[in-house]
Amino acid sequence: MKNIFQKIIDKEIPADIVYEDEKTLAFKDINPIAPIHILVIPKKTIKNLQDISPEDNEIIIHLISTIQKIAANQGLDINGYRVITNIGDYGGQTVYHLHFHILGGRPLKWEVL
Repeated sequence: MKNIFQKIIDKEIPADIVYEDEKTLAFKDINPIAPIHILVIPKKTIKNLQDISPEDNEIIIHLISTIQKIAANQGLDINGYRVITNIGDYGGQTVYHLHFHILGGRPLKWEVL
């Protein structure tokens, strides 16, 4: 059974996409907690950070580069931003497909989300 992110990758459900290439997809979070809240996901199915294997190195480097590019395109590189990934139930992961949250557009306090 496909999770919501796989359905977005497969264009089965809509998303406000801000970036896409052959390896990654980035779209606006539907429940933003900051003025800018973008999710960046690999198109390859990886459950979470704990499931990354050595053969995923190229994808992970590409994801980080994509996060940098999106942050710059959104103007977040000027004043800063936060990148978060949740791992497992206790970590707050609700969709079991690796994803990174880019948060910015205002000063961020350290809060447990």
